[in-house]
Amino acid sequence: MNYDAKIETGETALPVSDDPLAVDGEDSRRSRKRAWIFAIAAAIVLIGLFLLMHRKEPAGLSAEDASQTPIVTVISPGRVTIPGRINATGTLAARREEPVGVQGEGGKVVRVLVEPGQWVGAGQVLAVIDRSVQAEQTSALAAQIQVAQADARLAQANLDRALKLVDRGFISKADVDRLTATRDGANARVRVAQAQLGEMQARVRQLNVVAPSAGLVLERNVEPGQVVSAGSGVLFRLAKGGEMELLAQLSEEDLARAGTGTAARVTPVGTDKSFTGEVWQVSPVIDPQNRQGTARVALSYAPELRPGGFASAEIVAGTLVAPLLPESAVLADARGSYVYIVDGNNKVVRRPIRTGAITDSGIVVTEGLSGGERIVRRAGAFLSEGETVRPKAGTAPGR
Repeated sequence: MNYDAKIETGETALPVSDDPLAVDGEDSRRSRKRAWIFAIAAAIVLIGLFLLMHRKEPAGLSAEDASQTPIVTVISPGRVTIPGRINATGTLAARREEPVGVQGEGGKVVRVLVEPGQWVGAGQVLAVIDRSVQAEQTSALAAQIQVAQADARLAQANLDRALKLVDRGFISKADVDRLTATRDGANARVRVAQAQLGEMQARVRQLNVVAPSAGLVLERNVEPGQVVSAGSGVLFRLAKGGEMELLAQLSEEDLARAGTGTAARVTPVGTDKSFTGEVWQVSPVIDPQNRQGTARVALSYAPELRPGGFASAEIVAGTLVAPLLPESAVLADARGSYVYIVDGNNKVVRRPIRTGAITDSGIVVTEGLSGGERIVRRAGAFLSEGETVRPKAGTAPGR
């Protein structure tokens, strides 16, 4: 027979069983309870670690998708103050080019007196044409003047004698009139001979090819022994006063900014020396083929400024406040220039833009951006519109 014993602990008495199976069951239940507690705690720790490791991943992406999402560097360029400088290229030329040819009847060239690169004065002889025939004609005309003058003197003497005899009644009034007409005709023939001599002398002077104004000789297209005439074309080409200019090609937008009087710095190809000038004329028309116009930059003479050469120009045109992007961020295709922007959902979005001047720091964007967008800095050519990316902040140029 088994008896339950009561163990008094204070006021409560706990029954004590002599059955070992009951004791083992109680221990087993307690062990299972502790195991469940440990399992729940471990699950909570694992969930916490998982959330900690994936707290920066884009919403809605699995761990495998996040690991395959490309990381791109993005910049927010803002708006910076950019010196209003227009970069352009063009061709050097004489500001006022003067072609010189034969003025008269021409002939054989006997002497050429100048070479390209020489300075000449107004009226200076550049080349001499043979004038042997004209010289003989000049001598003949001079002799004809002497003959006419002798006739005029004789006619005047006859008239003077007749006037003395009129008062004595030996000469009639009609004879006096006839002698007067003879005298006047002789004097007229003298003037005709003098005019003919003057004409011949002018034609002889035209056998000298002369400079119309002071300037620099650019070209010489004639040699001694060459036969030239009015149809021979240009024999010499001069730059009036030695003044040069750059014919700078500008876009429509830049042409509107480069007004008359705008300062410019010109650097010819082949030299690192720059020359200061200013825009003195802006083309009133735009070429419909390339949508460009010409700004003419006046320059003083310098040996490095050779007409026909190529040069670059930097034209100062005020200041501009606009976004500034690195060249790697600006893309272009058949539809024009554009950039890729990362929106709030980390999706790639194409944004068309219009570019302006190219500076040492980057490319000026005149239209299409406010400056606060997140723009893909590089590798945009490997992205596609609508693609999901992981943006990483970069530094914008000019910051």
